[in-house]
Amino acid sequence: MKDPKQLVRRGYDVLSRRYDDATDADSKYQSWIDELIARLGTTSRVLDVGCGSGVPVARALTAAGHHVVGVDISEVQISRARELVPQAEFINADAMSLDFAPESFDAVVSLYALIHLPLDEQQELLARIATWLRPGGCFLCTTGHTAWTGTDDNWLDGGAPMWWSHTDTATYRSWLADAGLVVDTESFVPEGSGGHTLFWTHRLSGT
Repeated sequence: MKDPKQLVRRGYDVLSRRYDDATDADSKYQSWIDELIARLGTTSRVLDVGCGSGVPVARALTAAGHHVVGVDISEVQISRARELVPQAEFINADAMSLDFAPESFDAVVSLYALIHLPLDEQQELLARIATWLRPGGCFLCTTGHTAWTGTDDNWLDGGAPMWWSHTDTATYRSWLADAGLVVDTESFVPEGSGGHTLFWTHRLSGT
């Protein structure tokens, strides 16, 4: 497979609506979003890496008065996000092509998105995200829990394949620390016979 990210892009182009329906987009992550909003100051600037259709993260954050920049590799996801959350700013791009100024954001969110990148790119992106955060800024993300790379040829029974790659929690914890991010809490999020790890972190002051 020459470029698995293009498989990811095509998969979400085909299955954007099906994914939202299958994951209860209107209500998923609600407790995480509520906690993030509670941590933010007034009119904070938030980056959502892998924003999907903009629901629920960008929609909830903009409704709470924050400025959201969402990024997704899928053109269909971004098109829907612009319709569903017109108050936010959305960019159709590979996350690895992003180039924000240092300390541009009060918080960064990346839920179920890092695991669609090759592992070496995941580590590099975490380091970049840390530089985009203001000192003390919050980074909320989900990662893999155990190491696995593979493809589902008929994801969500929708007729399109999907690809993932992730390492284990301990490695992600090490990568976050190397980037200058302090882990506040981590927890296991079950899914089917496996699951993911949820990290709440913040950028150290002066890093």
